[in-house]
Amino acid sequence: MFKLWATIVKDMRVLIRDGIGLALMFLMPIVLVFVVTDIQNSTFKMINKNKLPILICNRDTAESGKQLIDAINKIGMFKVANLPKNQDERTIADSMKSTDDLLTVVIPANFTQKVKAKAKNTAGKALTSFGLQADSTQKNVGEVDPLTLYYNPVLQEQLRLSVKGGLQSALQLVESRETLRSLYFSINEKPLPAKLEDEMLSNKAKINEIPVSKNGSLSAPNAAQHNVPAWTIFAMFFVIMSLGGSVVREKISGSFIRLKTLPTNYVVGLLSKQITYVAVTVLQAVVIFGLGIWVFPLVGLPGLNLPSDIFGLFVVTLVCGWCAVSYAICVGVFAETHQQSNGFGAISIVILAAIGGLMVPTFTMDTSMKTIANVSPMHWCLQSYYGLFLEGGRLRDVLGNLVPIILISLVFQFITFLGLKRKNLI
Repeated sequence: MFKLWATIVKDMRVLIRDGIGLALMFLMPIVLVFVVTDIQNSTFKMINKNKLPILICNRDTAESGKQLIDAINKIGMFKVANLPKNQDERTIADSMKSTDDLLTVVIPANFTQKVKAKAKNTAGKALTSFGLQADSTQKNVGEVDPLTLYYNPVLQEQLRLSVKGGLQSALQLVESRETLRSLYFSINEKPLPAKLEDEMLSNKAKINEIPVSKNGSLSAPNAAQHNVPAWTIFAMFFVIMSLGGSVVREKISGSFIRLKTLPTNYVVGLLSKQITYVAVTVLQAVVIFGLGIWVFPLVGLPGLNLPSDIFGLFVVTLVCGWCAVSYAICVGVFAETHQQSNGFGAISIVILAAIGGLMVPTFTMDTSMKTIANVSPMHWCLQSYYGLFLEGGRLRDVLGNLVPIILISLVFQFITFLGLKRKNLI
């Protein structure tokens, strides 16, 4: 036990002297978690709270064009600004560049005429199906001329589809309003009362949004719940920059060879490094989670809500940290120089994070990439954390994700042993 303690003290002193390694393990993930959470939270706010600026060029001077603009305003996701009706495509593009607006909608000149004609046609068909006499002179007028949506190419497809869905809802509201008016007038020969019209059009069923949880009720997750666990895992695996270099340094200096001449075992040295750096990964989690809980609200970001099972959170952090440390030692054993260890380590961590779902959610990946994601230990680490943070689960609910992490860690340990034997270091 004394030998192990002495080795741990030595590894701690080596770690403290490694200023760059400490910066990479603590400062970099702290900056990452702040930046990424702020960006994602800004995106959520833009969609859910802030209004997206949109220019409207209304070439239709009649009633339906104005109704469409009112309907777009009532959606709540757009901040509407009007353009003169005589704008051409080039002028619209210049206006978007000068105002930094990402979207412009052009309402065609015959919009009201087409909407009214289509409404009368639809009302006539409805009356005929009811067995009532309809206007026999009404012919099929075709579809309403489409709106034109100009958008900046930097606008992401997901947001553009949301915008398109909102515009289609506004367009459908205008068409439904005109159809109701036409149908009511055909039956009663008088205009549809405004109060009844609003009541009929606003009578929509509500939607209750309830996040699925494993244990009872769960508050809606925010950007911090998604990003803090993900980038904590990234920070854990970045111990490779310090630990991998430490292993390489000891190989080059002959420390492993000298251990053979001493009354001790190589297992003591490896166990010391694992204990030391697992403690570092736990400290990383404590620091980053603490920032999420107490500092995020002070800078306008949503606060991190810890799961109810704190012991489960500690166990998951411990297992994930051990996996990160096992991987770092394995890379350090096979690397011949510091450059190889740092270069391969940094690149491999980014790749594992990408295919593991830290950068792009795995549910958006195709089938082949989802299969590859199962190879990444970060994928299972992330699923374990999400099971606690996002699904309200307890330790027993994430055991299925911890088992692959432990198996992958044991594989890294076995490969490390084979590497040490092959290099005659033990």
